[in-house]
Amino acid sequence: QVQLVESGGGLVQAGGSLRLSCAASGRTFSAYTMGWFRQAPGKEREFVAVISRSGDRTYYTDSVKGRFTISRDNARNTVYLQMNSLKPEDTAVYYCAADFSMLVYTTANRYDDWGQGTQVTVSS
Repeated sequence: QVQLVESGGGLVQAGGSLRLSCAASGRTFSAYTMGWFRQAPGKEREFVAVISRSGDRTYYTDSVKGRFTISRDNARNTVYLQMNSLKPEDTAVYYCAADFSMLVYTTANRYDDWGQGTQVTVSS
């Protein structure tokens, strides 16, 4: 099991940027595929981005491609989500998640451990 704590959320105007961080503790961080998901009010949790254990593979949902970048620092046990050109439709609670696997999944039910979430609000 790994414990996850997100930070970096906040209120930003459309077109602005935020960088989310997710600090992990517990088991060996580099053994986990890491994902970012988000959930807007009244909507289901949706996949945003995922990064492989070594960081050599990344995938994004279509709506954030070219605007968001996922990265990780295994020495710091941290995964990041750089969000640029933010839009009001990006408003949601953002969660990081860990999957103890070498495979890369985009579905939430594959992930074993979750953070508590951080709110991102984009005003128009």
